[in-house]
Amino acid sequence: MKRRLSDLSVGESGRVSGFVKGSKEYRGRLLAMGLNRGTEFTVQRVAPLGDPVEISVRGFSLSLRRDEARAVTVEG
Repeated sequence: MKRRLSDLSVGESGRVSGFVKGSKEYRGRLLAMGLNRGTEFTVQRVAPLGDPVEISVRGFSLSLRRDEARAVTVEG
């Protein structure tokens, strides 16, 4: 089973390896925000209930909903 962005803890880094099948509704939006395959990021914060997740990517902070974070598969 592939790891998802939502599985990472604060301080962990990863690289986008793709998107979960069936996540077409989020895929376009995430690509537009710069989460292309191979993009490196670091988890900065996770809200107490797990939603949202804040990541540092390409020099800026990006907050994702839990469902959006579950749609991103990661390596590393």
